[in-house]
Amino acid sequence: MFKLLILLVIVLGVVAVLQLARVHELTATLRKKREEEISYADNRMNALLMLLFMIGFFISFIYLMIRYGDYLPPSASAHGEEIDTLMAVNLVIVIAVFFIVNAVLFYFAYKYYYRKDRKALFFAHDNRLELVWTVIPSIVLAFIIIYGLVTWNEITDDASEDALRVEVYSKQFDWTVRYTGDDGKFGNSNFNLISTDNPLGIITKEAVNLKLGEIEVEIAAIQEELQAKRNMMPDAKVEALEEKIERLVRHKNRINEFLKYKDDNAMAWEDGKDDRIAKGEFHLPVGKEVEFIFRSRDVIHSAFMPHFRAQMNAVPGMPTRFKMTPTITTDSMRTILNNPEFDYILLCNKVCGAAHFNMQMTIVIESEDNYLKWLAAQKTFIATEPAASDSLAPAVSPAPADPLPAQNANIDTNPSAAVVN
Repeated sequence: MFKLLILLVIVLGVVAVLQLARVHELTATLRKKREEEISYADNRMNALLMLLFMIGFFISFIYLMIRYGDYLPPSASAHGEEIDTLMAVNLVIVIAVFFIVNAVLFYFAYKYYYRKDRKALFFAHDNRLELVWTVIPSIVLAFIIIYGLVTWNEITDDASEDALRVEVYSKQFDWTVRYTGDDGKFGNSNFNLISTDNPLGIITKEAVNLKLGEIEVEIAAIQEELQAKRNMMPDAKVEALEEKIERLVRHKNRINEFLKYKDDNAMAWEDGKDDRIAKGEFHLPVGKEVEFIFRSRDVIHSAFMPHFRAQMNAVPGMPTRFKMTPTITTDSMRTILNNPEFDYILLCNKVCGAAHFNMQMTIVIESEDNYLKWLAAQKTFIATEPAASDSLAPAVSPAPADPLPAQNANIDTNPSAAVVN
């Protein structure tokens, strides 16, 4: 009932305003007053309203700045203070320009309202004015750009030799974090080796054999289906299956191509076996510089860690980097914010698809001792050689009759799958 009364009041108010407008039009017609003629009283009233609006506008802005101006969470990284200072300087400049421009705008509207006994001065050009509104903004913008570039270069400079290196791997709609193993090196990866058991495509001989075995099994299954049902299939489906076999054969060829570089030390062939993989959450030691390497499997993602003032795009086919030193542990930040459920978080800041909103990962900042304990408990990618009974060799094409030891393996690079021994 109350809502209905409010609705009726609004409707009656609108009707009353329309009727008043109609009455005003009729009285103007009876007085034979043209619509474009504005009285001195109306102009004076509009000028005063401009001045009052400016005052109300500035008061509301100041209130909102006091109430909501401190919108950023506390900085939890060494470079975060520099970012916050850069943001503060930019805000001071923008707010100063905001007040100056709007004050002049509304004051001029108040002071120079139309009067019959006064005529505006018109001039086509003034070099002094042109110089003022060109040089001053140029100086301000140059200061902002140079200051921003200096800050950016400082926080994106090369990481130190003893920095912890962490790879952050993105795909729709998931984050995976990889740490180096005991050897302190990341194993190389290749997209051709990506599978359910190897989502990062880490290169090891076990991963190669596994992927080649999967491809051989898939080819065999398609060929069997074609042999059994070719006469019952439409031509379009037969062509589609034959094209799929061709794609799988090309896939094998690509794997065999980079297998030729197995003995090249630059390939770091077996460095990935002891790499540690983290899902759901990852840990970092407080006070330790961290170099992040960002990669993407599909589309452009953006790794955003708001409390650390860190953001970097993850671009398919091109690793990007960012360094950061955490300064506040998760437990300490919970005390600062008086929120026992607080967690640092990694978000995707690009709209990367339908489930973009769900692409996040918890970050835990803790002492180095606790971090090392957590890291030691994480599973390595491939810790040991597979047992002979689990070998994938039967699922792929036969290996050479007398294979050499692993470090001198003879890799067959023909279209059939090679087995790394």
